[in-house]
This record gives sequence, C-alpha cells and structure tokens, in this order.
Amino acid sequence: MDYRYPIGKFEFTGKISTAQREQWIREIETLPARMRQAVEGLSEDQLNLPYREGGWTLRQVVHHVADSHINAYTRFKLALTEDNPTIRPYFEDRWAELPDSMADIGVSLALLEALHQRWVILLKALSEADYERTFQHPESGTTTSLAYNLGTYAWHGNHHLAHITSLRTRLVL
Repeated sequence: MDYRYPIGKFEFTGKISTAQREQWIREIETLPARMRQAVEGLSEDQLNLPYREGGWTLRQVVHHVADSHINAYTRFKLALTEDNPTIRPYFEDRWAELPDSMADIGVSLALLEALHQRWVILLKALSEADYERTFQHPESGTTTSLAYNLGTYAWHGNHHLAHITSLRTRLVL
C-alpha cells in the first residue's frame, strides 16, 4: 500500500453527471462526521503520530483539511462571482507548521462542520451552468471547472480521512 495515497490519486475524465456531483456533495457533506469518528478516542500522543514516515501527524492532517477546504470554498465563491479568476495558491506544508496546526483538533473539527454546512448549501443550489464556471491556477496554468473541483475536494477529504484510518488499522489504535 502507498501510505501517501491510500485511496489513489484523484482521476476523473469525461462529462461529470448530475448523479456524480450529487455523490461528491454527499461525501463533502458527511466528511466532518466521518473525520470526527476517525479520530474519536485517540490520545494526544496518538494524534501526534505521523500517518507515514516523513508525513504529517494526524493532528496536522485534521487541521490541514480545514485549511484546504476553506481555500476550496473561497475558490468556489470566487469562480461564481468573477469570470475565470486566478486563484491564490498557498504553501500547505508551511501552513501545517504554524502554531494553530498544533492546537486541539476540536477547533478544526468544529470549523469543518460549520464550513461544510455552508458549502453544501451553496453546492446544492448551483445550476449546471454554475458548475461549468472556472478558475485559473497560476502555478499549473490549468483552468478548472467547479464540477471537477467538486470531485477533487470530495477525493481530498476521503484521501486524508484514509491517512487517519489506515494508520489506526496498521497500529490498531
């Protein structure tokens, strides 16, 4: 198993159907509860274990998901209110080293719950045309539709959730 990508990398080609979007929205909607369940009962020492050699601790993973999904939500709102905006990238590895990424995970779990509640309200209200709106990533030079980005972030949550659950399984935590 590749501990870095326990569920593989995100891949999707072709037209994104309404049913596929609805599945991704459900995954985003349920992620906070699944994340809370995944870390339930872990001690502070266990939360400070890296999910793989050289990887982030479970604590940093939880905080990273909140950081990343705040950025994703913002990118959705930018793409919905501007014509093909250029988004602002960030150094996620540096963010993971900041003092708030060492805080109690309850803070980021609560943030994820509120953020995902707002995000899902937005996602469920979008039209087909809205999902075709795009943004530009300045580093890669790619144009990304909101439909594809929805899939990316459904995968992203599941990806990091698997970091936690796979370590729990390996170490019987």
